[in-house]
Amino acid sequence: MSESRIAASYARLLYEYLERQGVQPAMLLGGELDPAQHFVPMSQWRQWLEMVDQHEGHRPALGIRIAEGIRAQHFGVVGYAALACANLGEALQRMERFHASVYDANPATVSMRGDAVCIEWGVARGRPGALADETAIASLVQLMRDLAGRHIPLRAVEFVNPAPPDLRPYTAFFGGDVRFDQPVTRLVLEAAWLAQPLRKSDPALLSMLDQQAETLLQRVAQVPSAVDAWRRTLVPLIRQGRTTLAELAQAHHTSPRSLQRRLADQGTTFQALLDDTRRHLAEAHLREGRLDLAEIALLLGYSEQSAFTRAFRSWTGLPPAQWRRALGRSRA
Repeated sequence: MSESRIAASYARLLYEYLERQGVQPAMLLGGELDPAQHFVPMSQWRQWLEMVDQHEGHRPALGIRIAEGIRAQHFGVVGYAALACANLGEALQRMERFHASVYDANPATVSMRGDAVCIEWGVARGRPGALADETAIASLVQLMRDLAGRHIPLRAVEFVNPAPPDLRPYTAFFGGDVRFDQPVTRLVLEAAWLAQPLRKSDPALLSMLDQQAETLLQRVAQVPSAVDAWRRTLVPLIRQGRTTLAELAQAHHTSPRSLQRRLADQGTTFQALLDDTRRHLAEAHLREGRLDLAEIALLLGYSEQSAFTRAFRSWTGLPPAQWRRALGRSRA
C-alpha cells in the first residue's frame, strides 16, 4: 500500500500559520514548499506538525489554531468546486467523492442517521496521529463554516486518539460533545444544516479555474465562432456538473430545441461538443501534470474518477494514467 499523502495546497496552511506567529517557516521546517510539488507525504506532514508543536512548547489545540486560517484555496480544486455548490450538502458530497486529492488518508463517508448527518473516518489505512487528525477535522469544520458564512455547531465530535490534558479548547471550537479514544473519527451535525446556502464568494476565486480552462482550450484547434462561444459557456457548467443540453440552452437564453438545431447547422451535436471540450481539457491537464486524476475528474464534472477513466479510454483508447505515462516517454 502506498503511503498516505496530503495536497501541497493544504500543507501551505501550516506555513501561513507560522507566518502569523512571526516565525519564518523555512527556518523551522527546513525549507520552502516546492511550487511544482503537488503532494506532501503524510510522514513529512506529521514531522512538520511535531516540529511546530515542540517549538511552541506543546501548547494545547495546535490543530485548531492552524485550522482557523483555512480557506477554500487550501483544499485545491475541491475547495473551488465546493464554492460553486448551492448548499452545504452538495459541498460535502463533492468533498466526500474527491477527498483523496486533498487528504489521502482514511476515506470519508457521509451518511444520514435520523435527523443527523455523520461524517466518518475509519482506521483501515492507519492512524495519522492526534496532531494530523485534529488539524484535518478542525480544518473541515472551519471550511464548512467559512463556506456557509456562519457558525455551525456540532452535536458531537469523536476522535480515535487519546484525550488531551485540556478539553476546553475543543469543546469551545466544535460546540458539541467531544470524545476521544473512540473506534472511529466522526463528526455529527443536524441534517437541517445540509440545506444551508453557501455565502457568495469572491468572483475572482471561482473564475480562476474557468479562465485557466479557457486558456487551455485556446491552445487547441480553432473552431467556428459560434461553436467557440458554446464551448466557453460549457467550461463553468462542466465544473459545476451541469452537463445537459438544457443547461447550455438556458445559459444562452434559448430553448433546447433551438440550440440543438443551431448545433446541427454547425455540423455537431451537444454530446459531441461536450465530449470534445472535456477531451481537450483532460489532455491539456494531463500534459501540464499539475493535477492528479481525481482533481481532473472533478474539473470535468464527473461524479467519480472511474467515470472519467472510462470516458477517456473511449476517446483515446488508453486510461488517463497510461496516456500520461506514454506522453512522458515520448518526451524523453
